[in-house]
Amino acid sequence: MKKLITIISIATALTATAQMNVQTESVSLQPDSITLWTMERCMAYAAEHASSVVKAQWDVASATADRNEALADFFPSLSAQVGGQFSWGRNIDPETNTYNDVTTFNNGYGIYASIMLFDGGQTLNRYRHARSERERQLNALEMKRDDSAIAAMMAYADAFYYQNSIKIAKDKLQQSEGMLRLTKTQEELGIKGVPDVVQAEATVANDKYVLVHNQNLFSQAMLTLRSAMNIPIGEPLSIDTVYMPTLPANCKEDVEGVYSMALVTNPKAINARLEVNSSKYAYNIAKGNMMPTISLNAGISTSYYKTLGGGYAAPSFGEQFRNNRGEYVAATLSIPIFSNLRRVSGKNRAKYAYEQAKETLNEEQRRLHDEILSAVTDRDGYAVEISSLKAKTDADAEAYRLNSRKYEEGLLSLIDLQLSANTYYASRVELLQKQMLYILKYKLVEYYKGNRLWM
Repeated sequence: MKKLITIISIATALTATAQMNVQTESVSLQPDSITLWTMERCMAYAAEHASSVVKAQWDVASATADRNEALADFFPSLSAQVGGQFSWGRNIDPETNTYNDVTTFNNGYGIYASIMLFDGGQTLNRYRHARSERERQLNALEMKRDDSAIAAMMAYADAFYYQNSIKIAKDKLQQSEGMLRLTKTQEELGIKGVPDVVQAEATVANDKYVLVHNQNLFSQAMLTLRSAMNIPIGEPLSIDTVYMPTLPANCKEDVEGVYSMALVTNPKAINARLEVNSSKYAYNIAKGNMMPTISLNAGISTSYYKTLGGGYAAPSFGEQFRNNRGEYVAATLSIPIFSNLRRVSGKNRAKYAYEQAKETLNEEQRRLHDEILSAVTDRDGYAVEISSLKAKTDADAEAYRLNSRKYEEGLLSLIDLQLSANTYYASRVELLQKQMLYILKYKLVEYYKGNRLWM
């Protein structure tokens, strides 16, 4: 009678455990004192702190300096010059224009200005090119932020998946250990044989391995997430896995409509267009380099002269500064002749780069369209699979519960029970996987529509 009561107690506890596992599937308790990171928070952090983002910010600063330098070419160049010279030995007297042999001191002053009147549009196109390059670097910064956020999203999804897989593996291990205890008790009563006990022990050992394997995969996924976020070493990071994120409602969308929005908002599409503009301006600069240039130059200069020794009294500094002053204005026309052979090659290379950039734009737009079509198709496909998998998981859960009762009553073998349990827990893992894939594809489609969900 005592043994019978023991068997009934174990069977009742096992049944309650199995039912609790079926009903509460992925429940997790985490300490309140730990700050939990959501997917969106991890993505936002990566978008601002990733190493590639920081480097891109310096590229923007460098491009801004280049633009300002190109803007300065529109203004005249102005320079001032001051010089002093001591001369001794045989030299020419500037007043008598004769040779002498005395020590003299010369002091000269000058202000010179120059402005380019015509250079074939090179100055204007250099500024446009520099401005386009700055816009491209700003867009590249956004592109790096998006890539970093998406990389963090992928890493978070892996970590979330493996963390919940650990919960499922723990549930499976708990079920297997309960079956092992029940089988050992039944073996003592002569209801089960030694092979059943060995089979139950093998199942427990396998479930322990699966649990440890998932824990290792979770650790690797967390390392990948930390690297994608560029979070400081030693700073704690705990992801929010208390509940499964709410799955967005399935919505059919026109792929061409999403593509039209992506052409305007997607940084990669914008970058391809900016590359075309930049190559176009570089081509215009190369063409302008083959044309004549006209520049205007002007200047004012004066000097002071004094003979040292010999009793010669030079005019005062103020008098010489006024009397020796001279001004000039000059226009220069420069026509390239033989050097144009090299410039033609430079123009051709710029033209080839321009044509290549236009082809790259077409290629990028086609690739973007294919990516959007793939993302929308995958998202809608996963939504259908999730609906079917939910029904399958519920059916597998009910079958496992009934088979557990049959095993307790001796109407089912341990192998058949384990097959039922494996099917049920495999359905839970597959459902979790499809749910995470759906969320990733949903967020990716929203990104192509211009909605950055992490901002």
